[in-house]
Amino acid sequence: MRRTYEDLVAEADAVSVAGWDFSWLDGRALEERPPWGYQRLMSERMAVARASLDLQTGGGEVLAGAGVVPPLAVATEGWPPNLPTATQRLHPRGIAVVFDDDEPPLPFAGNAFDLVTSRHPVKAWWSEIHRVLAPGGTYLSQQVGPASVFELVEFFLGPQPDSVRRGRHWDDAATAATAAGLEVADLQTASLRTEFYDIGAVVYFLRKVVWMVPGFTVAAWDHKLRELHAVIEREEKFSATTTRFLIEARKP
Repeated sequence: MRRTYEDLVAEADAVSVAGWDFSWLDGRALEERPPWGYQRLMSERMAVARASLDLQTGGGEVLAGAGVVPPLAVATEGWPPNLPTATQRLHPRGIAVVFDDDEPPLPFAGNAFDLVTSRHPVKAWWSEIHRVLAPGGTYLSQQVGPASVFELVEFFLGPQPDSVRRGRHWDDAATAATAAGLEVADLQTASLRTEFYDIGAVVYFLRKVVWMVPGFTVAAWDHKLRELHAVIEREEKFSATTTRFLIEARKP
């Protein structure tokens, strides 16, 4: 029996969105994964690093999957609700969690880390990444690309200008990394399939990924949510395209 709009939305609006674990969406949404396997690459780099820094770690979900942790390992996070989750998850692995509001400067000395990592940073501060990397050190990051899940964004906000759709472009990231003094060693891109199977999955996603529809609340967007619920009921899914890129850069 199909669940009602009210039931699905109420459930998704009540569940916690702390941390960066999307397992609540299992069976309710699908996001195709990039082919390069970021966590595997990160784990390989960490296994040979002496000092590592993970920026914007979220709840530490990805970092906690590293097989080997360097003798000195630090993670930063700027959203207060994530800090207890990250601390509980990472401290047993010997990884210190430091609050940082994701604005320069980073609270670390220059040349401090031979590995800096970040999965889906809100913004990459390239000059700061260059500063805290030791000579010969590596920055490895998987990032959200341009117009990612914009089918959903534009369903709510309407057509976006080209300048917004081009935001987070991998070419701009590579240019900024080079301008900061880093050498781009690898740049890979992917366009991936994303599907939402019920309106609750959409509500949960928009509550968690807060920059997609700024200021999103169920009450404010009830009309559009009901409209989208009807689409999902009719089509059995709502499809979108997710873009991702992997960038690896080294400090000479």
